[in-house]
Amino acid sequence: MWTVMLLLAMGVVDLSSSQHYSQLQWLSRLRGRRQHAGWRAEDVDCPLECDCPSSFPTAMYCHSRNLQHVPHVPSHIKYVYLQRNQITGIQDGVFDNATDLVWVVLFHNQLNSDKISERVFSKLKHLDRLLLDHNELTRVPPNLPKSITDLRLGHNNISKVLSNSFEGMVNLATLQLRANVLEDVGGVFKDLKSLALLDLKKNRLREIPGNLPERLQQLYLEFNNIESVPTGFLTMNPSLQFVRLAHNRLTDKGLPSNVFNISTLVELDLSFNKLEKIPVVSRNLENLYLHANKIKEFSLSSFCGPVDMTNFSRLRMLRLESNEISAKDIPAEAAYCLRHVVFIDV
Repeated sequence: MWTVMLLLAMGVVDLSSSQHYSQLQWLSRLRGRRQHAGWRAEDVDCPLECDCPSSFPTAMYCHSRNLQHVPHVPSHIKYVYLQRNQITGIQDGVFDNATDLVWVVLFHNQLNSDKISERVFSKLKHLDRLLLDHNELTRVPPNLPKSITDLRLGHNNISKVLSNSFEGMVNLATLQLRANVLEDVGGVFKDLKSLALLDLKKNRLREIPGNLPERLQQLYLEFNNIESVPTGFLTMNPSLQFVRLAHNRLTDKGLPSNVFNISTLVELDLSFNKLEKIPVVSRNLENLYLHANKIKEFSLSSFCGPVDMTNFSRLRMLRLESNEISAKDIPAEAAYCLRHVVFIDV
């Protein structure tokens, strides 16, 4: 108010226009916002650095503003977009009024784990999505809300996940930890009862994580240092449908007999490894990627076992290029066994 009076005294504001709009509307113009009918008091709560458009009254847009801090979020906001800034930390209190927040988007910043308050997210009991990928985090933020279903922590510098990092997060369905520096994750995911997708691509894992949740359907482990698959891997994880193990160090010795012969598996990616044989897979598998290995022969028994009119594979895509075989190595009986295939690349 004193700022308004000072500007009036200096002649910056035209008094003749005051009859057309209120002081609140004038402040909105000072912020560079578009004047519109039906001005509401809550719009003035929007931080100067952000936009809170009337067309999306529960959203606050602060992305790509060169911000170095998180502004205080008004109480009526449910969706806050802070991506692509230079934010290094999250101070206490910035979310305290906005306890109905559903989305917090903070990817592509410079977040440092030591500069994030330990309880900054703790009051957000309705938070559904928290996107913290492409930052400089070295650990999972503590005291995350149990309501989160989608958590993105990829492209950080996380080297260790504590046993209680995801404690009580029974609603978490998607967890992305790709492109970190993890070497071992132990059994930290076992109590995530709703987890359907786990992305651990581009880390330094030497083993496939154990004690995976029962409902896990998609497991992405490309670009790690994994040399073997545990015996009974898919038996212990019966809901898995998509398994990606490309760009690892797998050899025939590291694959137990029939380890992939499980009916629920839909897609299996073993490309860019050191396999010399085609592993036995389930007849229900639809997509198999084996390119860029060292495979020396085409073994039809890997897909069908005995070949007859009733015993055939449901495979639709098979990639075998960049191995040590060619199209002439595929036997004629493959037409019966692989009758559903629409694409074979050799």
